[in-house]
Amino acid sequence: MPLTKDLLHPSPEEEKRKHKNKHLVQNSNSYFIDVKCSECYKITTVFSHAQTVPTGGKARLTEGCSFRKKQH
Repeated sequence: MPLTKDLLHPSPEEEKRKHKNKHLVQNSNSYFIDVKCSECYKITTVFSHAQTVPTGGKARLTEGCSFRKKQH
């Protein structure tokens, strides 16, 4: 009976859905985001899984704002 899944080479979509400890190489699903204010062009760093509103301003991802995922 052949395997229908390749356990050594899982697809990237399948790896994203897994728990952080069940990945082939353990790493977290969270990351930091740099959000640039469209009015004053100030850059604020925000955690991707934040449960509270960041202090020190109105850092929200709205239409037209620019953001990028931080590199490790």
